[in-house]
Amino acid sequence: MPTRPGPEDLIARGNIPRHVAIIMDGNGRWAKARGVPRLMGHRAGRESVREAVRGCAQLGVEVLTLYTFSIENWQRPAREVSALMTILRQTLRAERKELDSNNVRLQVIGRTADLPAPVRDEIAATQKYLSKNTGLQLNLALSYSGRAEIVDATRRMLIDARDMGLDPAHVDEDFVASYLYTTGLPDPDLLIRTSGEMRISNFMLWQLAYTELWITDTLWPDFRRKHLFDAVAEFQGRERRFGRSD
Repeated sequence: MPTRPGPEDLIARGNIPRHVAIIMDGNGRWAKARGVPRLMGHRAGRESVREAVRGCAQLGVEVLTLYTFSIENWQRPAREVSALMTILRQTLRAERKELDSNNVRLQVIGRTADLPAPVRDEIAATQKYLSKNTGLQLNLALSYSGRAEIVDATRRMLIDARDMGLDPAHVDEDFVASYLYTTGLPDPDLLIRTSGEMRISNFMLWQLAYTELWITDTLWPDFRRKHLFDAVAEFQGRERRFGRSD
């Protein structure tokens, strides 16, 4: 059996993805398989987040975006949503020192105005705590959907067109990207999805145009650095042509 590459091997190969995005799927199935409440799966996923952050920091990844809570997730039972918001607040508070020790910065993308005020306050406090860091940027996609992002970007463009008289001839891909939540960031090079599902679930629809996909049957609470390293190793072995000929 071939030896699994470690972080030193991956760094030596070069071609580390600048931006890794993860769809963290399988918390509910993990809990169901163990006969425990669904929320236990969400709590168990905290260690997986920690492992992903540590691994990306080790490799020198610039940006890690985690699909944390979608706009569609608001349709879940109110009790579950409330519990998820509580877990989010607790996690932000509990992980500040860990994130700081890894030189991580925090950003949030999505319709953050939808989040409860205590959650927004916890985000702001965590961002302030990490504000002097210069390493990995951790993006939490909260109250996020790819279509909503494009709608919000279009609204802002139309407002600027009305107020500033923008010339349609100036609209190109860079111009549109400047209105997205991720303005100023590189598009994801690598998308990881856990639990084996073969879809992108309304996540970063614009940004994933040429992203390499890596799907694993591993459920999110079982995801560890070794899985991240496996994904990066496979990414390094692929040829990215961006629509060009062989």
